[in-house]
Amino acid sequence: MMNGKIAIVTGGSKGYGAGIAEVLKEAGAEVWITGRDATALNATAARLGVHTVVADVGRPADWDRLFADVLGRAGRLDILVNNAGGGVKIAPMSEQTDEAIAEIVAANLTGQLFGCRRAAKVMGAQRAGIIINISSVCARYAWPGWGPYSAAKAGLAQFGHCLYTELRAAGVRVTTLTPSWGATDFLNAADIHGHPAGDAEIRKQTMQPREMGQLVLDLCNLPAHLVVPDLTVQPLVQQIEPM
Repeated sequence: MMNGKIAIVTGGSKGYGAGIAEVLKEAGAEVWITGRDATALNATAARLGVHTVVADVGRPADWDRLFADVLGRAGRLDILVNNAGGGVKIAPMSEQTDEAIAEIVAANLTGQLFGCRRAAKVMGAQRAGIIINISSVCARYAWPGWGPYSAAKAGLAQFGHCLYTELRAAGVRVTTLTPSWGATDFLNAADIHGHPAGDAEIRKQTMQPREMGQLVLDLCNLPAHLVVPDLTVQPLVQQIEPM
């Protein structure tokens, strides 16, 4: 299904990123994963049989190194999955710091724009490819303490819509994929305690990494003349009653 396809998955050392990379690799794609933790990244790469570039999506120079490696070896790019992101600090605005806000925006919005800028050039010239940006239901709904993260993810979703209009005529597809609760390390990384999604039994009923991978594969396997601009997926166990 993916034989000969070249894919980049950011944030690929664990969680959704690892699940996406695993499924794409099994389908026949040649996959590069990125992350900031070289130890975790290399361990996942060894398990999956994929390429790695240690990179922080918020650093343009890291994107340049990644694209140089991919294009130098493969000569093209067919799939970019902007999966990297994180809550960084979930807290009321009065308790946020300027540094945390800047890190949230870099991890969830600016970094993805850096990657899309480079991918748009490559895929536009190829007149083929798909970019999948992983957003969050926080882009659509409001909960206290989630303001900066929600704003960044909402910006990513709107950016994806604009990019779709720019690349459509070149045959390049852009999808904004919007998940909610998932079996990832998000809560621990953001130091969130007592959240329902952290319960072991509930966690089993949320989106699993390989399930996310299968969803990404299905989007990539659509006929080249078809695209799903927006897709929201959430577990039945989650009841959403926000503002």
